[in-house]
Amino acid sequence: MAQFRFKALEEVLNRIPDEFIREENLVSDYYGMMVFDKAKMKKYLSREAYKAVTDAIEKGTIVDRKMADQVAQGMKAWAIENGATHYTHWFHPLTDGTAEKHDAFIVHGADGGVIESFSGNLLSQQEPDASSFPSGGIRQTFEARGYTAWDPTSPAFISETTLTIPTIFISFTGEALDYKTPLLRALNVVNKAATDVCHYFDKNVTSVQANLGWEQEYFLIDEALYMARPDLVLTGRTLMGHSSSKDQQLDDHYFSSIPTRANRFMQDVENEAYKLGIPVKTRHNEVAPNQFEFAPIYEEANLANDHNQLMMDIMQKIARRHKFRILFHEKPFAGINGSGKHNNWSLETNTGVNVYKPGKNPKSNLQFLTFVINTLQAVYEGQDLLRASILTASNSHRLGANEAPPSILSVFLGTEVSKMLDLMEEAVVDRKMTPDEKTALKLNIGRIPEIILDNTDRNRTSPFAFTGNRFEFRAVGSTANNASALIVLNTLVASQLKKFKVAVDKLIEKDVKKDEAIFQVLKGLIISSKPIRFNGDGYSEEWVKEAAKRGLTNVRNVPESLAAYMRPESKELFETLGIFNESELRGRVEVEYEKFIMKIQIESRVLADIAINHIVPTAVEYQTMLLENVKNLKAVFSEKEFNSLAEGRLELIREVGKHVSVIKLKRKEMTNARAEANVIEDLIEKAKAYDSTVRPFLEEIRGHIDKLELIVDNEKWPLPKYRELLFVR
Repeated sequence: MAQFRFKALEEVLNRIPDEFIREENLVSDYYGMMVFDKAKMKKYLSREAYKAVTDAIEKGTIVDRKMADQVAQGMKAWAIENGATHYTHWFHPLTDGTAEKHDAFIVHGADGGVIESFSGNLLSQQEPDASSFPSGGIRQTFEARGYTAWDPTSPAFISETTLTIPTIFISFTGEALDYKTPLLRALNVVNKAATDVCHYFDKNVTSVQANLGWEQEYFLIDEALYMARPDLVLTGRTLMGHSSSKDQQLDDHYFSSIPTRANRFMQDVENEAYKLGIPVKTRHNEVAPNQFEFAPIYEEANLANDHNQLMMDIMQKIARRHKFRILFHEKPFAGINGSGKHNNWSLETNTGVNVYKPGKNPKSNLQFLTFVINTLQAVYEGQDLLRASILTASNSHRLGANEAPPSILSVFLGTEVSKMLDLMEEAVVDRKMTPDEKTALKLNIGRIPEIILDNTDRNRTSPFAFTGNRFEFRAVGSTANNASALIVLNTLVASQLKKFKVAVDKLIEKDVKKDEAIFQVLKGLIISSKPIRFNGDGYSEEWVKEAAKRGLTNVRNVPESLAAYMRPESKELFETLGIFNESELRGRVEVEYEKFIMKIQIESRVLADIAINHIVPTAVEYQTMLLENVKNLKAVFSEKEFNSLAEGRLELIREVGKHVSVIKLKRKEMTNARAEANVIEDLIEKAKAYDSTVRPFLEEIRGHIDKLELIVDNEKWPLPKYRELLFVR
């Protein structure tokens, strides 16, 4: 084993790929070259077809089949010119990945050969098998038909030799079976609600779009060492492994010089991303060894989410070229930082105004406060739903582990913004204000840009933090599809904005001036949402106690958290706003329960296999070697000398035997617990059983394996250790 490790590490040092061609010209020269964007549409489409597509993007109109035929012809011509031979509808099923089926651009020709063809019907709609994807019972095996439908708001692109068309995925009966469909619905709802509220401040606003800037954290692991760890291959995380003597204690990896091999990988990823129109801006070392991050410039949320899913795929493919493997799991290594995918979210008007950015006058700053305060209220009322949108089997290992936001939802505003809200709370705005009071309030509001500019700190312990011109939802997991969190966030904010407008309009109908009506409603929201505001240390025990006093929930259990989706008020929220009908909501919640069960089940099986077939035999072999050594000592030395020499060895033999016995016993108990859980028919109860009776064995068995790792001869240990996995260059 030691020889294997040495050879693997030696290969790593000598295996710096040099066969990859990098672009020598400016990024701007080739950015988006593989995207059917507006510039290419102008070249390949008629004026009418171009207008039909841009209207669909900007106004939400439908592209009719006649125009779709023209678009398909232009798209095909461009794709074939750029080397494409196939096309695919690309969608986001409920599998935490993407899906695609490639078809060639060929049909039978008149002369018995084939010709390249692509129609509006093929562009607009396809029929993949809907029964083979998770649906939570919406589709059964005998009900196979589903539909993918073109999403013109996210441009088509060429991946290798395939024209890739972003689509939604729905069942034969119309229910959403993907992440994109409800995301588009939520973005549409928040657009309408935010636009209505913006009209209080600017009548020229006709639309509001949600923007997203994601930050993708990940680990790079050498391929040879990765393949020698069955737990990494099958579950994405290490199910065993004692901590390295040195890992992240010195904070020497964070923002340090990027290792040459990792940097070459990053450069190749960026080149591919730029060709596909993904605006990757930042790359850097993260806190843990071998942990890194990519982050792009923000984009419209739907497009940004498509780009994140595509980026993850690109990273995995290019990692293999460089003899790396990517770990996206939220907690692949115990004892060091895991990975998240921070969602930087904001709302922007068609007039170019970010509503979360203070303006130059009291009017624009009142708009800023309106959206900040309504977002506070939305997070406060929807804290359980927001947690349910990001708390998964893998992310539950990370949240609250003194490295990531806790499972208690709170909002960080910074001291100065909090003071501004406190001033508004103290102001007398539930009656007609005097001119002096109006002037004082306007003066305070006018100071907002100045106080935020240099006085808004950052708080890495906050799950939902205001960072100057946006909110950062930091609790999203690195494996997640951003849409899960964005659906809930945009729905909650839209609902709250609608309630806000109703309340303000009622006061205006009672002859209260518009600004005073807004102030009155905002004051009430400042008071009601105050428990969610917290600027302190989210890791502290004091905060856990304080949060409980404030009535904030602290759910770290995945099955319990998922139950928030099916509460009556949640169903009403989603159904009223048209995000999910009851069948869709129930179906995707069932999928989440199923995924939780399956991930714990797989980890349990993998651990049982490694424990019995790798660890126990190795430990027994080492124990046997020690026993032979003791026998030989007894044959050579006097009884007195033997007793002195053998004492430590005998203690070691007993310790190895104890750990082996416990591992075998706990493995059997875990298998029995899994068998008992598997016969439970109710899905929720089954998930609870896996959580309470199977999952605890993973840590218990691991503890004994990790102790053996410290005892057994390094030459005999069958798996690469943390010190090797984490420090490969």
